[in-house]
Formats: sequence, structure tokens, C-alpha cells
Amino acid sequence: MSKYEHDILSTVNLRGTVSVTELAQILDVSDQTIRRIVKPLVELGKVRKVHGALVSTQNVMDPPFLARMNENRSKKVAIANRVAQLITDGGSVMIDTGSTSAFVAQALANRKNLTVITNSAYIASKLAMIEGNRVFMAGTQLRNHDGAAFDRAAFEVIASASVEMSIISASSVHPKRGFLAFDQCEVDIAQAMMEVSARTVMAVDCTKFKETGTKASLRMPPLRAQDIVVCDSRPAERFDDLLNAQEFISADT
Repeated sequence: MSKYEHDILSTVNLRGTVSVTELAQILDVSDQTIRRIVKPLVELGKVRKVHGALVSTQNVMDPPFLARMNENRSKKVAIANRVAQLITDGGSVMIDTGSTSAFVAQALANRKNLTVITNSAYIASKLAMIEGNRVFMAGTQLRNHDGAAFDRAAFEVIASASVEMSIISASSVHPKRGFLAFDQCEVDIAQAMMEVSARTVMAVDCTKFKETGTKASLRMPPLRAQDIVVCDSRPAERFDDLLNAQEFISADT
């Protein structure tokens, strides 16, 4: 596979879908060159071509990271801004790899002298370049669809730390089964972060609260009484038993 083919495939898989024109701008080549390069990729089924764009055929259950950031964007921004209010200058925090957590990282750009530990390359890059911050990347091998690390090194870095707060997210929420994730590694990293954090913030938008139609099947670690759930609005009453076990904060208040 040529460098151009590799770069195109990586970009499409990361974003989920990207236009031919945007790819040409990214790689600094013509639209015609992009179409020529992607032709064998399409024939091999590595990407799918639609009118004026390419779509990922990558077999991942959770949508590509940047595509997820664009889903329910205003809700996630509201949640992120509310979560950021819970973190003071000089605070210490762990942040997971969720799309809502990525918005939290953006909202924390106005905080000073933070200590941040994350297994997300995206979040680490957002906060590491701010003067006064100390940012630790947990892990070395990154997943290609979201830049997240779940290798042994990630767990070792997390286990060696102690922070005031961890910020985690979930793929969906069920009224009886609780907060759910797609992958066991995401459950394990959440557990590791919670174990070394005085408090945990679960940041999740209201569209994740559902009884049916979710493919996420793995239970996240149960939240403790001192932990917090931050959502853009209060979910339906059938989730009260789950949410009343800890502090609930609505970002619309």
C-alpha cells in the first residue's frame, strides 16, 4: 500500500466519511489524483464511494471518533461546559476517550495548571500545549479509529496515579442495566480510572438513555454515592432509580 493510499484510508476511517475535495486539500493533490488512488481501494472494499465522497467500511461497532463528535454536538458542548465548571485551576483529572470527553478537554482550555492523565491522543494533544499544564499520555499503541490506547502501558500509567476526578462516558444507558459500553477494554479503563479517583463524573447526553435499540452490551462499573452524572437534560422518570444513586447535574439549568 502506497503512502497516499495509507493516508487516505486512515483519514476516511477516522472521520467515517470525507469528501474527495477535502482529501485532495489534505494531501495537496488534485481531485483527479484522489479518484485514481482510491479506485483500487474501492475495488478491494476498503472504502465505499458515494457521490463526491468516500465512506469508511471499517468494521467497528462504535462510529468513527470525529463523526461521533459531530453527533448531538450542541448537547455535548453544553455537558462539557458544565463539567469544566467542576474542575478548578490546579486540579488533577483523568479523562477517557469518549467524544463528549473530547469536548470536555476543549472546555478545559481556560483552566490553568491542570494535571491531566488520558488514554486519548486527541485529548492529550488538546491540553498538552497549554502553558502550565502537565499532561500524561496513558499508553503507547493507539487504535486507528479514535487514537485511543488500551495497552498494558495505559493501565500502568493510570494505576500509578491518584487524581481528584475522573471523567468517563458511556455508549448507552439502560434503566436497569446501567451505563453500557461496546468493548471490554473501555469497561476496564473506566474501572482503572475510577479506582484512583476521589470522584467520577459520568458525562453522557440524553440520546444515550434508551431501553431498546442499543448494541452496547457490556456494563460499565457502577457509580458510587460521591460520583456525579452530568447530562444535557433530565432523562425520563424510568431512569430515576439509576440516577438517584448519586448526584445528577443537568447542563440546561
